Amino acid sequence: MTTTPASPHVLMPGTYPEWDMAPMRKAYTIHRLWEAADRQAFIAEHAADIRAVATRGELGAGAELIAALPKLELVACYGVGTDAIDLAACRARGIRVTNTPDVLNGDVADLAVGLMLAVQRRISEGDRFVRSGAWADAAMPLATRVFGQRIGIAGFGRIGSTIARRLSGFDVEVGYFSRTPKADSPHRHFASLAAMAEWCDVLVVILPGGEATRGIVDAEVLRALGPRGLLVNVSRGTTVDEGALLQALQTRTIAGAGLDVFLNEPRIDPRFAALDNVVLTPHHGSGTEQTRRAMGELVRRNLEAHFAGRPLITPVA
Repeated sequence: MTTTPASPHVLMPGTYPEWDMAPMRKAYTIHRLWEAADRQAFIAEHAADIRAVATRGELGAGAELIAALPKLELVACYGVGTDAIDLAACRARGIRVTNTPDVLNGDVADLAVGLMLAVQRRISEGDRFVRSGAWADAAMPLATRVFGQRIGIAGFGRIGSTIARRLSGFDVEVGYFSRTPKADSPHRHFASLAAMAEWCDVLVVILPGGEATRGIVDAEVLRALGPRGLLVNVSRGTTVDEGALLQALQTRTIAGAGLDVFLNEPRIDPRFAALDNVVLTPHHGSGTEQTRRAMGELVRRNLEAHFAGRPLITPVA
């Protein structure tokens, strides 16, 4: 625990970069849950003092943790996704929740396009081909061009619409799946995810996590995408039926996938590593120094606003 006299007590389930930890240690009494040998005992020892939880998107704050903190006022999330935070439990007790939207839109969109290019143009495979010396003995297999294709974006919020803007220079046709059409969008709207998968060459998934979208990309959607189709997932591992995806990749029901998110991160299903038609990245959509600094600053601004009695910067609930 880092102690600052008379400062608010903040519980952290996981660490932040040092450029965030240093100012937080100065402003707050930090309880470092990730270092505790006995997490339950650690929480019980400090619960009476803790007024805020500063968490990360993948760690969240579940109902059990929330119930164990009687003086909890705020859950500040380093990340845009709040599916790992029990929002209902927070609402029931009047606990506020914040996240870090907008500052990471561009990075996630960039990675989505990068994964699409990496798989279709076989960039990772080409790198291995050159490094191994195989180029001296044979020509590399041909790739698939991107321009002229149909790209379907599942989820058309801040990040989905940013992906569409990124694609505007690629001479592709864009469609999107969402609950309701966007009046200001020039792109084709699909009310059925399977129908969009059948229409498109590349299916980019940027839906929010949670029970409403769990396994929404299922075997039916993958069959509709077809043997020349590509899946890119930069949302949450829960949005795709992972068993169905692995089978589709192994049997070439779809051509390939670019994946930044998985179930059971970071200990992902080892079958992915054996596949030659996937490009894998370690949930790194927001993983640039510039964006991570902006995310941390937004968490700290929300904490500061809350304890100063000012309106929150990016409230979720």
